[in-house]
Amino acid sequence: MRSSIRAVAEYDSFAPDYDAWSAEMTEDVPWYVSLAREAAEPIVELGVGTGRIAIPIARETGKRVLGIDRSPAMLAVGHTRAAGLPVELREGDMRDLVLEEPVELVICPFRGLMHLSTWADKRRLFERVAAALRPGGRFAFNVFAFSGTVAARVEGAPQVRGDSWEIPRFVWADSRIDITRGRGDGEVGTLRLWWLTRSEIEGLIDVAGLEVEALYGGFRREPYDDSSPEMVWVARKP
Repeated sequence: MRSSIRAVAEYDSFAPDYDAWSAEMTEDVPWYVSLAREAAEPIVELGVGTGRIAIPIARETGKRVLGIDRSPAMLAVGHTRAAGLPVELREGDMRDLVLEEPVELVICPFRGLMHLSTWADKRRLFERVAAALRPGGRFAFNVFAFSGTVAARVEGAPQVRGDSWEIPRFVWADSRIDITRGRGDGEVGTLRLWWLTRSEIEGLIDVAGLEVEALYGGFRREPYDDSSPEMVWVARKP
C-alpha cells in the first residue's frame, strides 16, 4: 500500500482552512482557465482539492472538469462549492491516473507535484499523464522556483491568518519543506513538499515521451530567469 495513507489524514485535517490559506493565490486561475478554453472537454485536474481552479474553469468555460484528489475531506468541500456546475470529483491518487478516453488537457496547479517525494513517484505520474493525453494534448502545471535567499528569510517564521498559523522548516538534505500548521494553541499537522529543479522537470518530461512547449517565470508568460518565483510549465504530447 502506498505511503499516501498518512498524507491523506494530513490533508483532511487542513480542509477547513484550505480556502483561507489559498485565498491570496489568484494569478494562476486566469492562466488555467485560458488553457481550458483552448481544449476540448473534459479538462482533468490533478490535486483538485476544494475546486479552487476546477470551479472557475467550469463556470467560465461551461466545460466539464474531472477533478482527482486523495483527500475525502477536501473533496467534500469541493462537492458543496461545485453544486450545479459540470464538475466531477473523484477520490484517487494522481500517480494512478487512468482515464476512460484520452483528453486534450491535464493540469496540476498550485504546486501539486511537490507532494510527490521520489523520482519514481514523479516519473510514474508523468508517464500516466502522457498515456492519458491525445496526440497534441497538453500537461500544464506549476511549482515554485526554489530560492535559498527566500528560504533563509522565512525559515521558522510563523505566518498567521486569523486563528490559523503555519511555520515552514527546510530539510536541505532531502530538498524538502515541512510546513507545520495549527489553529489557536493547537497543532493540526505537517505538510511535506519536495522542491524540483528545472533539469529534473525537463528529465521527467523527456522520459514520459512529452515535449516542452513552454516554461514561464509567472502566469503572465514572463520569461523564466533567476528572479522568477515560479516555474510555469506546458508540456505537449507529440
